[in-house]
This record gives sequence, C-alpha cells and structure tokens, in this order.
Amino acid sequence: MTEKEAYVAFNLTEQIGSVKVASLEQRFGSVAAAWEAWPSKVSRSGGAVDWTGEMKRAERFGVTIVTPADETYPRILMEAPGRPLCLYVKGDPAALSPPALAVIGTRRATPYGADVAYRLARDLSAGGWCIVSGLALGIDAEAHRGALAADGVTVGVLGSGLDCFYPEQNRELAREIVKRGGAVVSEFPFGRSPDTQTFPQRNHVVAGLSRGVIAVEAPVKSGTLITTGIAADLGRTVMAVPGRVDSRSSAGCLSLIREGAQLVRNARDVEEAMGELIPVSGNSHPAPAPHGMNPVKPENPVKPEKEKTAPRPDDRPRPGFSVEEAIVMRHVDIEGVSVDSLIERTGLSAAKVNALCMTLRLKGAVRFFPGNRVALPRQD
Repeated sequence: MTEKEAYVAFNLTEQIGSVKVASLEQRFGSVAAAWEAWPSKVSRSGGAVDWTGEMKRAERFGVTIVTPADETYPRILMEAPGRPLCLYVKGDPAALSPPALAVIGTRRATPYGADVAYRLARDLSAGGWCIVSGLALGIDAEAHRGALAADGVTVGVLGSGLDCFYPEQNRELAREIVKRGGAVVSEFPFGRSPDTQTFPQRNHVVAGLSRGVIAVEAPVKSGTLITTGIAADLGRTVMAVPGRVDSRSSAGCLSLIREGAQLVRNARDVEEAMGELIPVSGNSHPAPAPHGMNPVKPENPVKPEKEKTAPRPDDRPRPGFSVEEAIVMRHVDIEGVSVDSLIERTGLSAAKVNALCMTLRLKGAVRFFPGNRVALPRQD
C-alpha cells in the first residue's frame, strides 16, 4: 500500500482526522504502516473500507484525489493544522496553489452585497489573485462569477461529496469554473451528502486555501463568521466590507470591523491590507502576516479597474422604452426596489407593473432579486 492509498483509506473511515493520522504516522513511521496497524477498518457506511474502489470511481468521474503525499497538495494547506486527508478535485489541481483570497458571505445577498462581491472578485482576479469561495447561492456565486468575468482562476469548495452536488442551482456555474481552468473541490468521499457537519469543515478548507478572507455581507450568526474565525486562528488576514448600520445582512461584517478586521471597500483596499502578499509569479510565496498587524503598502500595487459610478435613474438613457416602461424605470435604482413599491409610486395596476417588469427584464434593462425586488443592471 502506498502513502496516497493509505490517506484515501483513512479518509473513508469514521472518527479519525488528520491530527490523529499525523500522530499515528509519527508512531509507526508512515501513513501506510499506521493504516495496517489501525484496528477499526470500517467505512462511514458501515462496511469494509474499499479504497481501491474509491480511487477507481474518481478515475471514472474524471476526479483527481490529492493527498499530502502528492506534490500537487497545496503547500498553504500542508502547513495548516487540521489539513484535509484528501482533496477530491474536479478540474485543474494546480488551481489550488496560486496566491488566493476568499470572498464569502450570505446566501441571501442584497443587490448591494452581490454587486460588491462581483466587483471585488473581478478586480482582484484581474490583479492576479485566485478567488476561493463556497459555491453557495448569493455572495459566493457572485464572487465566482466576478473572477470568471476577469478570465481569472477561481476555486469552489463544496460541503458535500462531488457526486452529491449542492446547491443544484449552481451546478452550471461549477461546470464553467472547471471549463475555464479553475477547480471544484471537496474533502469528502463520494456519496457524502451535505449536513450540519460538512459545511463547517468546508469552511475550514476555504480559509485554509486562502491568504486572506473577505466577508462581504453576513448576519451575526452565520457560516461566514465561522470561516473568518477559522481564518484568524490560522493567521490569515481577515477583512470585511461595511454596510448599512441597520441592515441585518451587514451586521456580521460591522461586528468583524469592530473586533479588528480590516475595513475594505474595493480591490485597492484589499491589496493594501494584504501588504507584501501581493501575488507574485513562481511557487515561492511569503507566509501570511499575523492577523491584526498593520501591513506595509506595496511600492507598486496592482491597480484594479477604476470603479464606475452608477448613474441616477433619472439620468439613465432609455432608448426603445414605451411611456409606461419609462415610468417604471424612473423609480428603479441600483439598490433595488420592491414591486409593491413600484405599484405605489407609479400608480399603475399590479398586473401592469408585473408585466412591465418582465418585459424590461427581457430587454436587459432590469434584474430581479429575492424578495420580489427589481434593480438596475450591474455596473461593470
């Protein structure tokens, strides 16, 4: 049995992790020898551990299993406590090694949060960073899309086995990430469904792969703050985007800033917060600065694309709009407005406003958000 095979075997068992495996490796001299001495060779499903079958399944699905015995295992994870025993990688394993930043946040993103996540990821990706996130709905998905918009590399980390993909709505986004040179990753064996245990473990991988973590929008009690807590424990730079003081969606980020997280508004702020960790070519990268230290501003920071200011609704040109469409557009802004509010402001019937909004959406003049809200298109 090889070291790689032993790691796969241990990853299929219950009640053992990397810390215990490391202890056994030190005791027996190798992971393979530790496996031979391990008395409880029972898989999570209750049967015998079939590590050969697992590796054949990976080959059949076009998945690469990367373990600490492989040269392609990310060095930044290798040095982190609690490193995964295995990484199941769909896509390019090399995507896990460039300097990376995590852009994370709530699944129930506001138009503001979605736009900030998209722009941050796009500009940071254009500056050379790999963008890591959890492939969840909301902020995570917008971060991945922003990186793709810049033709950059992005990595999605799942809280389930690769064959139990969740959420289904982002399956096509995952395919695009892989197609464009990134990777979709899980530490869980095939057949592992998402549950309350898998997501915190997923958050550990997100933080571990990244040199810094940016919380864009999150309530006080959320997986995002679990991830930033893990990141702080690992010595990563923790950053947060400010939001409205009366917004539940921004309460977690405001709390992080009060506790010492770096306040960031755009890619330039992030690059200043990261200091000497600006991406460089090659395989050698400096270790992350301890959380809370004041970074040194780089002499030649990568300059992100200048942000554009969204025009006010009354100033936006409306070619091809009917009179009623123009009336609706007069009350739509970049932050978003509810359909009920549009009905009240325009004086039009509910059926008419809904029909007009659908027509405007087909024209690309507006976009829809959860909560029956309508907003102007993203300003790229």
